[in-house]
Amino acid sequence: MSRSLSTLDPEFRERLEVLLEACAARGVDMRPYCTERPPSDQARLWRQSRSMSEIDEAARTLMDADAHWLAGVLLSVGPQHGPQVTSALPGQSWHQFGLACDSYWLASGKAQWSAAKGGNANGYRVMAEEASRLGLRSLGDIGDWPHVQGPASASPRSDGMTWAEIDEAMRARFGG
Repeated sequence: MSRSLSTLDPEFRERLEVLLEACAARGVDMRPYCTERPPSDQARLWRQSRSMSEIDEAARTLMDADAHWLAGVLLSVGPQHGPQVTSALPGQSWHQFGLACDSYWLASGKAQWSAAKGGNANGYRVMAEEASRLGLRSLGDIGDWPHVQGPASASPRSDGMTWAEIDEAMRARFGG
């Protein structure tokens, strides 16, 4: 998982930098902590709290859709533990395309993770407002306050890409 803005799509990176500056101008210090996320990291996050039958079913779905490389990634990362944190399979998040960034709100020297604290001055709410103004999408409306992405669509799949196309793009971007 990368924290570097340099791993992002250049146009998205420029817009994200403007977003971070706009937040700072409003007194909100947002700090990127996850930019590009390889499919293996996405697979680890997706596998958290999932049963083997759910994992096997997802791998079969990918295989049936000619996304063999992604199915292999999903199966290769091994067991994962922890709370469910994503519904996006590997390749299904804009993070894998360098078009998303997760940031935390730094207030009084501490990372803040709640969108409930601070009222209208809440860093996540400020970031969501500024993102919207700049044509970026915050996922705060679905509870994923740290996440901002370039595309308006929820995922590459909802943007019209097939699993086979995503598989090819991920192999090209991350090797395999």
